[in-house]
Amino acid sequence: MTVFESVLERLKAEMATEEQEDEAGSSTSRGGITGLPSGFAGLKDGHVFAPGWQAAAAYRDLYEDMPPAEIEEAPVKPPSPPHLLRIAPEEIADDLALKGTETLDELAALRRAFARENHPDLVDPDLRDNATLRMKIANMLIDETLRRINVESSFGIKR
Repeated sequence: MTVFESVLERLKAEMATEEQEDEAGSSTSRGGITGLPSGFAGLKDGHVFAPGWQAAAAYRDLYEDMPPAEIEEAPVKPPSPPHLLRIAPEEIADDLALKGTETLDELAALRRAFARENHPDLVDPDLRDNATLRMKIANMLIDETLRRINVESSFGIKR
């Protein structure tokens, strides 16, 4: 007999022994958990699954004594801030109150202050387009003022 044949015979003998042990053990008790056939959601006492209608009835019984939920009225939307309705460039320039004598730091502070009041992420979704337009125009006006300051300083004009 070759080595391969002897190994094959030994494996066959081990498998036959295991099968005999499994058959003898299945009539009494299983030695370990071989796997879970499903989850634990429907288990009742004794590890028997409850049918769906029983589970649904149990949940209905829990909620029969509860009072019906009160329906809350939708909150009243506050009126739109009037400054968000002003979208003409002249109106935005008035809101910025640019005098032409601002310093670079003052313009940066003015830009931040305007963004705090008009940023599209901070306003009602219905007015988001207006806020975006206001921010674009305000940034354009402030950028133009910054360009003028740079041109004036390149010519030696002091503010």
